[in-house]
Amino acid sequence: MNNFDFYNPTHIIFGKDRISDLSSLVPAAAKVLILVGGASAEKTGTLAEVRQALGTRTHSTFSGIEPNPSFETAKKAIEMVREEGFDFLLAVGGGSVIDATKFIAAAVLFEGDAWDILRQGGRNITQAVSFGVVLTLPATGSEMNNGAVMTRHDIGAKLPFRSPQLFSKFSILDPTKTYTLPVKQLANGVVDAFVHTMEQYLTYPVNAPLQDRFAEGLLQTLVDIGPRLSTATEPNYDDRASLMWAATLALNGLIGAGVPQDWATHMIGHELTAQYNIDHARTLAIVLPAMLNERRAQKHDKLLQYGRRVWGICEGSEEERITAAITATRDFFERMGLPTRLSAYDLGQDAIDLVIKQLEAHGMTQLGEYGDVTPGVSRRVLVAAL
Repeated sequence: MNNFDFYNPTHIIFGKDRISDLSSLVPAAAKVLILVGGASAEKTGTLAEVRQALGTRTHSTFSGIEPNPSFETAKKAIEMVREEGFDFLLAVGGGSVIDATKFIAAAVLFEGDAWDILRQGGRNITQAVSFGVVLTLPATGSEMNNGAVMTRHDIGAKLPFRSPQLFSKFSILDPTKTYTLPVKQLANGVVDAFVHTMEQYLTYPVNAPLQDRFAEGLLQTLVDIGPRLSTATEPNYDDRASLMWAATLALNGLIGAGVPQDWATHMIGHELTAQYNIDHARTLAIVLPAMLNERRAQKHDKLLQYGRRVWGICEGSEEERITAAITATRDFFERMGLPTRLSAYDLGQDAIDLVIKQLEAHGMTQLGEYGDVTPGVSRRVLVAAL
């Protein structure tokens, strides 16, 4: 097992009817800006619950944060915070709203061009406005980690950043808040959490059995509940609770502590989203099976372990078992309703050329756990995903 530091100060408040806890979680004298995406939080009554729980605190709402949060929209919220003196931010939504809130929290107190935060991956963040989360869409794990991703449309860039300053003070996780989500968003959440887990698990062995078993438990749980979430005629609380907690655990730092991590699939996926506005999880479903096949030699031992422990693949030669594990992964994504080919989005060779150009422009030229995913490797992966 590799050396590691693990630090996660976020207070998780999990279960039914927990939004009322805001009354004690948010400082009594806070001036609160609530950040949301579209109109769903208002329509479902979640915003009304939030406002009621805030009581007599001064608060206002900023809406319009996109599914892939944009630098341009975040700048408007930053101006609002500065001009009106808000000192506590409350993200009500999924990963996009939370990611935008993290950027806003850092940028409000940042001296200079806020885009420099993205250019340096957050390494230049020294302070941030305090913020909390009411999670309504489980997928990204942003509610319990210190990272985020932002998109800048004018230059076609989607870049990650992180900082110890960007852990939320608390995150309220009420599974009933997922009851109004469309099946597509539930499916995206399952696949997003699945690939987050794979990026930390499916690399190479370092004798970290606890991390492996934790990761495999998450993968098995997602494989188990995913099809039920997609086909249920009525929400099942236990399955929604399992998804919400699995998505959080998949990227709160626990399973990645002391083990090598990949993230090449994510970096390529970010470029697909930035250029073609494909849902983040769907870009991951396109890239991961092809990435696993391209790098089957580097991931040989863990692919065999993954196939055996997650999919029960024990028969055949080692290469046959690896192929079967990759096929099972692709089939799972397809069963969840996420296409695994670029052609499903009417994308071809021109799209590949543009994505490779953007990867090079953003310095994404030595990706993966070994740093050996060059633009040439990324191109082969995307060609295989056609």
